[in-house]
Amino acid sequence: MLPRLLPLLALLVAAVPAAADGWRLSGSISGQANLYPSPPRYPGQVRNDASLAVEPELYREWNDGALSFTLVPFYRRDSAGGERTHGDIRELNVYARKGDWEGRVGIGKVFWGVTESNHLVDVVNQIDGVEDLDGEDKLGQPMLSLAASFDWGDVEYYLLPLFRERSWPGVPDRQRFALPVDNDLARYESDAGRHHVDHALRVSATFGELDLGLSVFVGTARMPRLVLTMNGSGEAVLAPFYEQSRRLGLDAQWIVEDWTWKLEVIRERRGGSWYSAAVGGFEYTFYDVAGSGWDLGSLLEYNYDSRGLNALTLLQDDVFAGLRLAFNDADSSEILAGLFHDLTLGSEMLRVEASTRIGEDLKLSIEAQGFARMDPRDLAYGLRDDDYLRLELGWYF
Repeated sequence: MLPRLLPLLALLVAAVPAAADGWRLSGSISGQANLYPSPPRYPGQVRNDASLAVEPELYREWNDGALSFTLVPFYRRDSAGGERTHGDIRELNVYARKGDWEGRVGIGKVFWGVTESNHLVDVVNQIDGVEDLDGEDKLGQPMLSLAASFDWGDVEYYLLPLFRERSWPGVPDRQRFALPVDNDLARYESDAGRHHVDHALRVSATFGELDLGLSVFVGTARMPRLVLTMNGSGEAVLAPFYEQSRRLGLDAQWIVEDWTWKLEVIRERRGGSWYSAAVGGFEYTFYDVAGSGWDLGSLLEYNYDSRGLNALTLLQDDVFAGLRLAFNDADSSEILAGLFHDLTLGSEMLRVEASTRIGEDLKLSIEAQGFARMDPRDLAYGLRDDDYLRLELGWYF
């Protein structure tokens, strides 16, 4: 992937002298260390790893933003030598706006969702599964989009002509299944394979303090089933099988004084049958706690999936409880801590994220995740020895 990115990186370097001509170059370079207190469980895995990531952005606009160009390549080099060493084009698109209409063509990123613990309705982009366990990092998606604003709300349509396969940790990487996932053996329900044309539509509106969104997706499911098979070397591996999906989605956020109520619901047909999933809850914020200037938010959400233990997700009957502390200082310091508890199996996952700026250009991020009382039937059971501490220092320019 890196050789493919080199021409784009060269373009970025060449664009620096052109900044005075309207081009803007920004982005980040970050170093990351992942520390694991327990030795690896599976053969070939490393104990710890470190990496360097580069994510520049080249941007230019014309006519006060009515026309713009964006390029965001990404590359990470990891010491483990597995799949975490990878590159991607996060964005490469042209955007145009005229009146209440706007369109975009190229590679882009789209986020739908309101809840904290899970983003059920966020279906346009594929997950970059080697970046983090939380699924927040996404691969760039080839698309043609059209959006319009009306007095009553907004409409967005996305034509997605090329499917992106989910990335998975490799043999030497931590945070993987007992058997590695082999993307070279990926299969599709559709005869068109990766070239199946997907469609996504979202309608959103605001009614006072209530934000409401309704969405439809028809295309290749982003999360595959993993099928046990043998690779060309006679080794047991997991092969992704991507089914066709038809799904309806609803997301809602209602702000009532210091309360923020959140809900995401989907109804999806795949593999010949329908299922439902939902996540909902609230965040209550205590402002200026004890005159400190700090804001403390308390979060509580419940995740449900009608497939139960057959669900292709970790969250099928789980409660999430968390605290968000914003220091409201000049360095934008904040801490988010949350506990996932599986009501069916009793398994628990604890996650803590903290960040602060150092001066004008540096940002320090700390992340920790732990697993407790993992049931063998839990999809995360294979990660039970992968408690970790992540330290990251980023330079933003």
